Order: sequence, then structure tokens, then C-alpha cells
Amino acid sequence: MNTFEQNLAALFDRDPELADRLSRVKIDHKRYVFFEARSGDIVPGLIGGNKATHPLHSLVDPVHEANRLIGADNDKGFLVFIGLGGGFSVTAALERGEVQHILVIEYDIAGLAELLSSLPYHRIFKDPRFHILVDPSNEAIESHILGYYHPIISGGIRLISLRTRVAGQPCFNKAFDAANSAINKVRADYSVQAHFGVRWFSNILRNLIRAEKQDEPIPRIKRAAITAAGPSLDLQLPQLAQKRREFFLLATDTSLQSLLQAGIEPDGVVSIDCQHISYYHFMLGLPAHIPLYLGLVSPPLVASRSERLHFFAEGHPFTQYISRYWRYLPLLDTSGGNVTYAALSLADMLGAEQIELYGADFSYPQGRSYSRGSYMYLNFEARQHRFSPAESLFSAFLFRNPILDRIDAEDTWYYETDILTRYRNLLEEKISFLRSEIVPVKGLGAVITVKPKRTDSADPMGFFAPGKPSMPAGEFLREYREKLRRLPDMRETPWSYRAGLSSEDIEVFTTLLPASAAIKNRHPQVQDRELLEIIKEYCIKEIDGVLKSL
Repeated sequence: MNTFEQNLAALFDRDPELADRLSRVKIDHKRYVFFEARSGDIVPGLIGGNKATHPLHSLVDPVHEANRLIGADNDKGFLVFIGLGGGFSVTAALERGEVQHILVIEYDIAGLAELLSSLPYHRIFKDPRFHILVDPSNEAIESHILGYYHPIISGGIRLISLRTRVAGQPCFNKAFDAANSAINKVRADYSVQAHFGVRWFSNILRNLIRAEKQDEPIPRIKRAAITAAGPSLDLQLPQLAQKRREFFLLATDTSLQSLLQAGIEPDGVVSIDCQHISYYHFMLGLPAHIPLYLGLVSPPLVASRSERLHFFAEGHPFTQYISRYWRYLPLLDTSGGNVTYAALSLADMLGAEQIELYGADFSYPQGRSYSRGSYMYLNFEARQHRFSPAESLFSAFLFRNPILDRIDAEDTWYYETDILTRYRNLLEEKISFLRSEIVPVKGLGAVITVKPKRTDSADPMGFFAPGKPSMPAGEFLREYREKLRRLPDMRETPWSYRAGLSSEDIEVFTTLLPASAAIKNRHPQVQDRELLEIIKEYCIKEIDGVLKSL
């Protein structure tokens, strides 16, 4: 085989689709020239628009340059290379045992084919840690990083740009932005796991017993209204009451008490927060005939408030494992990080053709935080005294935010924060994927922009019903506990450990990652090998506690 064929053969085993694309490229040798460095290595040079050539690596010793670029940062187990070049940096990274995953982002498949016809890449292509995306969309870049980068396994992550290759080419700048966006999402998610991972696991186990009994399907709906607990809800309640019979009313847990005090009963309530504070949104009670839609990670105390429970699975790997091997639970998109986003996902899943949004301010209009009647009002009114009235408590709550930007609108003003703006942006992006027509009711807060629908939007499911349990909940937990016990000890790096597991063990191991992040956050000095044993011991103890209560 010639060089090109040898490279394609090595790539075919890892990525047959890309190998097939490359095999169809006509190589014209118009993009690169090749230099011999003093070290004897062959260095590709990019031909510029003015026919000038730009070597992509050192013409003295590219191998030494690559080793210096990679450095001795042993905490970075996940590397993203923007540009492949001669592969010197990738080779240097693969020689380090602590590197667990390498992603190369490259554009111009004809240029890549030219490189593959001139230089040997087959050794790096054969390494299972190596991955390459060629001419990818930003979504493909984000999807890869979100799918493969797990901080508890991979450690840190680093972006390495091949400067001469990427200079002046906007596609590489977009790739860099997409990679950073994905990394920020992973880090934000990991931060949440570090705080709530243990609580999630505990809540899931206890809700599993109740989830065994839910059997009531929810019919398809045509029109829906969602209430959030923004201050604008106070002004919108009369309009909501007037139109009440026109739609299926879905309340967020934060807005429930505001509705009940106004004499309005919703058709359903959504709650996703795993913290016990969620219970306070139900202090006025929940009428027995109103269904409660809960994530399995929700506090069991909240689940106890209703006899009409409808659990759903979220992005947590344990809830997805439960849905796959015990009882199918509808998968609800809660990635927006707030309950209004989750309620919108549910209404669309139920087939709503039109969804009106009330009280979705995603800001602090005129300096107010929540609608009247919500838990925050009841809490502050109960705590106030003559030296600290409720107004001062609300003010302290508002200005605890490190950054408040005042926005003046035509007939109102409001404060924005980074987190509320991010929530609104995620909701707007979600809307663009939905088939439902979304109608944000005008309020006093930040305006929700309804973006044009994407062509790849999915059809709504039109139902929300669980499957039948494959076995009693207690028996499922006993089987899961034994699978935890049988997980092999970790003797090498987390990546090497995971790579050596069977497919069944990988699924079980993955269910432990959020709780592992929380344990690691509490005990940063614990080594990876010890961490696995600690988390297994914790989870088994929690399971035994639930089984004893049956």
C-alpha cells in the first residue's frame, strides 16, 4: 500500500464514514508543500493566497517543539487540537499515559487528503484515544465534547491551536468558540454535580418506590399555558383567569401558590429542583386532583404531596439506566436549568400546538424578584420585624447578585443578571427546536425573542406515559446493588479503567459519576482509585437503607 492507502486503512477501523469520504477526494497537490527540517522530519507548509508558503511546524526540530507545546501538565487528560498539520503535537500527546482523549478539528477535506497522501498518520489513527472531525458543524463539535468529556474521568481539558494553520480562517475561529461553549457547559454541569450529585442519588432511590405505582397516562393536548413566578404574573392573572378554560394550564412549582391564592387551579404542576426548599412551594397544599410532574431527582418529600404522580427521566445517567432496564420513563429535557424550561418541554411533549407563557420575566422588573403569594413572599413576611421589614429582605436578596445591569425599556425597567440572561437564551434556543407555537405574554421583564423554527425540529411525542416495570422496584435495586459490588477495582487511570470494562459495567460505572463528583468535591485529596471504593460503599449503603424500609 502507498502512504494514502495505509492511512485510510488505519482510519477505516475507527471511522469508516470519514475514510470513505476521503477515498472519493481528488487530490490535486495545490494546498501544501513539504519541507525537510534539520532534524530530518518532514514538515507540511500551507500555500497562501499569494503563493507564499507557511511551514506549520518548526523547521529545526518539530518533535522538540511539539513536546514543549504539550508540556508537563499531567492534569489535562482531554486535548482538543484545532488543526492537524503534520501530527507532531498529537503524537507527542499520545506518548503521555495521562492523556485519555484527543479530538482534532480540521477543515477542507481535500487538504486533509493531500496530507494523508504525503505523510504517515496510521499510528495515531490506530490509537483508540484519537478522534478527528473534518468540516464539522458547530453542533457536531459541541456534541462530541459533551458526549466524551467527563471531568471525573478525563480530568482537565485543554485547547491547542495550530496557529499557522488557523490564522485568518473564520471556520477555525468558529470551531474554537464551539469547543469553548461545550467546555463551559460541561464545567457548569460538573459544578452542579459537585453540589448535588449525592442528593440526586439518594432522591432517585427513594422515588423509585413511588414510581412503581404510577400508571395514569396523560392525553394529548392542543393548547397550553405555562405560569412562571416572575412579578409580571401579578398583572397577568386577570387575563389568565379570563382565558382559563381555553387551555391546559401547567404551573411551575414556584408559581403554584400565586395561582391558588388567586383562585386559579392548574391542570398540572412541574417540579425539577432536588433541594428540599422545593417543598415550601407546596405549603398551601396541592389539591388532590392535580397531577404533579416530577423528575426522579426531586425530593421524596415533594413527591409525598400528591397521589397523582408522573415521574420522568432527566439527563442523570442513573435515571436513564432505570428507564432502560427497569421501567421506561419519558425523557424530559431539563437542560435549560430552570423549571420554566422543563414545563415548556413537557407541554411540547404532550403535543401542544400553541403554548402561552405567563410570568416568564427572566429578570427583576422594577426591582421585584417574584410574584406575590409565592414562597419567597411568605418566607420574608414571616421573618420580617420592625428593624428589618420584608422590603429590606427582598432588597438584600436582589443585591446579593454580583452583577446587576439595569435595562430601561419603553414602559418599564428591569435588572438583568448573567444567570437569568443565560436561562432566557437557553429558552429562546429551545423554542427554535419546538413545533409548538410559543406566545410569550407581554410583561414588565426582559422580552423573550421567538426565533425562527429550525428545519430539524422534532415532532412532539403526543403522550406522556411510563412503560411497565420489568420487576418489582426492590428486586431491581438488589440487582443493581450486586452489579455495583462486582465492579472491578480501579488499578490504573480512570480512562484506562473505563476502557477495560465490559459494556454492562460501563453503564453501571456511569451511573456513579454525578455522585463521584460530589464526593470528590468534599474530599479533593482522595485519589481516583480510592474514590471508586468510597462511592460504591456510599451507594450500596443508601440502597440497603431503602430496601430495609420496604
